[in-house]
Amino acid sequence: MSTHASPATPTAPVATGLALSEAEVLRLRSDFPALAAEVNGQPLAYLDSAATAQRPASVLDAEREFLLTSNAAVHRGAHTLAGLATEAFEDARATLADFLGADPDEIVWTSNATDALNLVAYGIGNASRGRGGEAARRFALSAGDEILVTEAEHHANLIPWQELAAATGATLRFIPVDDAGIYTLADAAAALTERTRIVAIGHVSNVTGFVAPVAEIAALAHERGALVVLDACQSAPHRRLNVAELGVDFLALSGHKMLGPSGIGVLWGRAELLNALPPFRTGGSMISTVTMTEASYLPAPQRFEAGTQPVSQAVALAEAVRYLEHVGLEHIDARENELAQRMLAGLALIDGIRVVGPAAGVPRAGLVSFDVDGVHAHDVGQFLDAQGIAVRVGHHCAQPLHRRLGLTATTRASAYVYTTTEEVDRFLAAVAQVRLYFGVVTAPATTTTGAQA
Repeated sequence: MSTHASPATPTAPVATGLALSEAEVLRLRSDFPALAAEVNGQPLAYLDSAATAQRPASVLDAEREFLLTSNAAVHRGAHTLAGLATEAFEDARATLADFLGADPDEIVWTSNATDALNLVAYGIGNASRGRGGEAARRFALSAGDEILVTEAEHHANLIPWQELAAATGATLRFIPVDDAGIYTLADAAAALTERTRIVAIGHVSNVTGFVAPVAEIAALAHERGALVVLDACQSAPHRRLNVAELGVDFLALSGHKMLGPSGIGVLWGRAELLNALPPFRTGGSMISTVTMTEASYLPAPQRFEAGTQPVSQAVALAEAVRYLEHVGLEHIDARENELAQRMLAGLALIDGIRVVGPAAGVPRAGLVSFDVDGVHAHDVGQFLDAQGIAVRVGHHCAQPLHRRLGLTATTRASAYVYTTTEEVDRFLAAVAQVRLYFGVVTAPATTTTGAQA
């Protein structure tokens, strides 16, 4: 019996050019059962992958095969099935480590990226109240220390730091964004001070698609002795990452955004930091010795993995990583930038549309958020849904950013490895009809089906 998942075998071959071609994407789509669905009598155009990605059959099969043949508690049993489950679980950890250019002992399983970010913030909070001994003193915060975020952060990379500041007396500061919702390296440098102890930023904005200059910011932060925490939720699914090249100290990602299952995320941290950070959760499986009055904890990563772990989800996430690597992150990234530029070009031809984020022609992630003058984003989303087009609407868990932009909500369309040009053009043609449908204008809006990439 074996729990090792077979290598991913996408229908589409490795791309013949830098960007996946339309033909290669069309072949890839057959790997995704959900994309064959119809919604409201129309073929599904799934443009909400920035929220949750669809899963290829190989990922679904990997989790099912594990549950059918090897399901058992890991690191606990002496029987054969437990050994096989543990082997699969740790093989998955090694796969994620290779994906990030890290060591397996630096990969901590979490329930999602939000959980991973909270683990770091609350671990630092524990260190600040004296837990963790001498090794943890490097993390301790007090009044006068500063935590630096950006005005564009997802709530998951903002609220934990708000709580940490409130608990320790530290000051929470932010790098401001401009009217497009983006910032520069100079803005980040100006916000850093000698009292900055933590810098927590998103690699890619889930609203604007802006790609932060992470390595440069990390270098500036380290000059001041600050730790750097990276939210990689919107980058890990789409572009090749290497933690050494990024220069950060902690990194969080979420499985469901990168073709994997829900209920699993990853925290990567430099080994010496993980082994010094006090644990956030306590209980079984993360201890070395327990008496009735005290406990000592295992080294990382087990010190952060209390309780029963998401074993089948880890196996499936590893298969998702193998799938992405087979297709090629560089090919996926290039393809998505082409689609984003096509969306930008098409939206620019429609009256009453305000797009946020980098200007057309500037590299961005494969997502575009926009406001339709006179029509609430939720109404836009319902109109598109009636035509089988799935998008995201709302503040996308980034209320401060929307407030800075003078908006309460936007509509977001996001592409992924399976998104076709035809789906983007369907989306543009539908958006062109929104204001007419809701009576905001009486003349037909400009159509965009001929938009060029």
